[in-house]
Amino acid sequence: MTSAVEEAGTETLRPIRAFELRVSAVQQLSPHFRRITFTGPDLELFGSNAEGRTLDLRIKLMLPSPGHPLPELSHVCGSLQEDWYHNWRMLDESVRGVMRTFTVRSLRRGTPGSDSLEPVPAELDIDFALHLDGVSGPASEWAAEAQPGDAMTIIGPCARWGECVGIEFVPGFAQRVLLVGDETAVPAVAAILESLPAHVGGHAVLEVPEAADFQEMSTSSGVEVRWLARGVGAHGGALAAEVRSVVVPAACDRGEDPEDVDIDSTILWETPAAATGHGLYAWIAGEAAVIRDLRRYLVREVGMDRNAVAFMGYWRQGQALPG
Repeated sequence: MTSAVEEAGTETLRPIRAFELRVSAVQQLSPHFRRITFTGPDLELFGSNAEGRTLDLRIKLMLPSPGHPLPELSHVCGSLQEDWYHNWRMLDESVRGVMRTFTVRSLRRGTPGSDSLEPVPAELDIDFALHLDGVSGPASEWAAEAQPGDAMTIIGPCARWGECVGIEFVPGFAQRVLLVGDETAVPAVAAILESLPAHVGGHAVLEVPEAADFQEMSTSSGVEVRWLARGVGAHGGALAAEVRSVVVPAACDRGEDPEDVDIDSTILWETPAAATGHGLYAWIAGEAAVIRDLRRYLVREVGMDRNAVAFMGYWRQGQALPG
């Protein structure tokens, strides 16, 4: 695959492209979280904007099948509706490998060297939620064994394109935010919190497998972070209860009934273009059934405008979602 940097002088700008990277560091953050840091010359072209803010930026990890190289991906040039994705899906999975969606934890721009300083390469952090119960997907299995030097191809936005593809957090002028998620949403919530200004308040409610998985969150905002340890409880049970204590329905306000979504056949995903007004903006992500019920609660019982609720079913319990 031709390096993006090698093409940079004559290339046609593309909103999405493939980036060839290698693992530069591995850090076990907690029993269920492992941070993998990637680097590579292609990272010069990666990102959402010049400032490097990633928020809840989604990328695709391309995991090769054992004994097979990844298919040629240098022609990637747009969204999953483009021909490259259809052609990739048509290949046998034993040859093409698998694609999984992750959010970026952080992106650090590199700096050029000088007479007195060595150059500093750009770095990309991705935090993986590991499963310790023996039920792991290919990405979790890869992360559990990853070592410095391992190769990885990701598909993500080109910073030179301008408008970013893959960011859903658009609070507009909201003065309060509600950030809700399970362990799969923790990296995105952490990145969002780091971006919020001091005048924004609200709550971040996060459910993780155990208390040892609680993490320090850095923010200049007034958002209160509440960690919940699931333990042996049902997935999302503690999360649902805590959201109901944080956001209480008004005495007489009742919102519209959101349409029912069959989460076993349809991806649960709706992200308004921008929040309306200066009130509460909600961003909720995680297991699809839990997110569906929380969205119904916020819109129907609390009475929130559905255009102020972004919700994403990152995964479905008992199912392996494609890509």
